[in-house]
Amino acid sequence: MKKFRRTIKRFFIFLFILVAFIFLNNTSLFTKDRQTEPMLLAHRGMAQTFHMEGITGDTCTAERIYEPEHPYLENTIPSMEAAFKAGADIVEFDIQPTADGQFAVFHDWTLECRTNGKGVTREHTLDELRKLDIGYGYTADDGKTYPFRGKGVGLMPSLEEVLSYFPDQSFLIHIKSDEPEEGNQLAETLSKLPKQRLRQLTVYGGDRPIKTVKEHLPELRVMSMATMKSCMLPYIAVGWTGYVPSACHNTQIHIPETYAPWMWGWSDKFIQRLENAGTHVFVVAGNGGWSEGFDTTEDVKRLPSNYSGGVWTNRIDRIAPILQES
Repeated sequence: MKKFRRTIKRFFIFLFILVAFIFLNNTSLFTKDRQTEPMLLAHRGMAQTFHMEGITGDTCTAERIYEPEHPYLENTIPSMEAAFKAGADIVEFDIQPTADGQFAVFHDWTLECRTNGKGVTREHTLDELRKLDIGYGYTADDGKTYPFRGKGVGLMPSLEEVLSYFPDQSFLIHIKSDEPEEGNQLAETLSKLPKQRLRQLTVYGGDRPIKTVKEHLPELRVMSMATMKSCMLPYIAVGWTGYVPSACHNTQIHIPETYAPWMWGWSDKFIQRLENAGTHVFVVAGNGGWSEGFDTTEDVKRLPSNYSGGVWTNRIDRIAPILQES
């Protein structure tokens, strides 16, 4: 009986030490506040935003925008320039391959929603796409008025034009398909850039094209559902020790705020651990299902105190001043 009691006592002492270690190794209570402002990622530049009620993958978001508060259209050079001037550290944009072997900066698989064109985007040449009015379909009042109609002709840029126009800025490039060949094409395009320029870029999208991009350009930051899982699942298992799995090195992580508190060391220690591994951490609003961003003052209040990681926003013009003042 005495031996059994000693065994139980040792077990509880061990358990107490283990729990104390896990707590002290992952709490941010004793972490020195970093004098670093959050890194701000502007989704599609300075874009028109829209309500999310009833949204599906087939929803034409141009037909449900809020009353415009600025003159910019997503995925255009003027919108990106405005986003950087407003305080963005990184701008996200979408790419579609064209029929003549280039990449157009455009979100939609088809043209009917936003433009006066018809058909599948990638079945047109870049010159054909440039002639379209990309502001044609935007309306805030169910089609009574179209405030951007006629103002978007010639505003669809190519990937090369964006990278040339902003030679020193950072971008998150979104491949809008799961086609491996698209990854090959993008890798070939980006391989012409200097290594210093590649360090300013991150590419994300479907698992297959992202795998292909990484095989061709192993030094490039990439992100897909597969890379997220390969990092996060092992981290959830062993991150309490402070160990950062190799899959979490030199990549980018977008964590929905719903799941972020479950990450060991959230927020300060988690962010520091991954930054030391060369990885950028961004928090997105909600469960991350529909590109929700931290877009209002109320949204920002949900961020951890003294948060210093990355923030995904659809309204860089609103959020940058708030976070820069805090």
